[in-house]
Amino acid sequence: MGTLEGARFYKRNGSYYIWLTRPANGQYVLKANNPFGPYEMRQVLLDLPGPISGGGVPHQGGLVQTQNGQWYYMSFVDAYPGGRVPALAPVTWTGDGWPVLQTVNGRWGASYPYPNVPRPPRQVKPMIGTDTFTGTTLGPQYEWNHNPDNTRWSVNNGLRLQTATVTNDLYGARNTLTHRIQGPSSTATIELDYAGMANGDRAGLAMLRDSSAWIGVRRDNGATRVVMTNGLTMNSSWQTTGTGSEQASAAVAGGRIWLRVNADVRPGSGRQARFSYSTDGTNFVNLGTAFTLNNAWQFFMGYRFGIFNYATTALGGSVTVNRFAITTP
Repeated sequence: MGTLEGARFYKRNGSYYIWLTRPANGQYVLKANNPFGPYEMRQVLLDLPGPISGGGVPHQGGLVQTQNGQWYYMSFVDAYPGGRVPALAPVTWTGDGWPVLQTVNGRWGASYPYPNVPRPPRQVKPMIGTDTFTGTTLGPQYEWNHNPDNTRWSVNNGLRLQTATVTNDLYGARNTLTHRIQGPSSTATIELDYAGMANGDRAGLAMLRDSSAWIGVRRDNGATRVVMTNGLTMNSSWQTTGTGSEQASAAVAGGRIWLRVNADVRPGSGRQARFSYSTDGTNFVNLGTAFTLNNAWQFFMGYRFGIFNYATTALGGSVTVNRFAITTP
């Protein structure tokens, strides 16, 4: 059987259940009349084809019961380089109390009838769209790469990022704001006001994971350039193994620029991201070569768009992101 993990514990109709995962291709359930056993074990699924082309076997997660008594298994699918994707399937019960996953033609269905549940109490916003950072707080769709230094950022009709770290390592820079990438492919664009950058500062938009690349603005010795940098790497112990190298650049002026990355995160190897920039918000120029994404299973969250601003010389500079947009084809 090997390793079992991701345990969930349930009680239903007087029986006790332990829901267990065999990483990353199987799901098992233990059942007993007493929480301390003895337990009987049965297989729920093993090497079951999943609902996402190129993705893995649905696993982990847990059982949920709706208000109307229906049962479902909420799992996830490994779908790198994009990350893990939730997958929901109905569950029925045998007469002697064992859960049975409902499959479609011998596999996890690509779709099932919508659960009979009340409408949610609030509308869930889609991942795609435009954020102009109105108000004074960030939405729940964002995540900091580290615990943030809250004295170095603010939201007020724009996201203001002051440099919070002196480093030459993007992985070590605090206050990088990340957002999940909408699959199978999507494009992120930021409108960046860089007039407040100081010498030595780096600010821009990254494809952030254990192998990373970015497009951004560099200010050195009073000169400002837009650059594409790749070759940023870290190992599975979160240690930086490469801080990257500049692949292409162009001189810019005027204090405002639009930075863009188009990312193909369909499950599989060889997926790529491409970087471009604009000085008018309409006409975009490709910069650098295509960046090939890493689809290894480590770093479960997958690639994320990352907005960053860090110093290599001294703190004091700042940028403002006036707009962040995610679009799909």
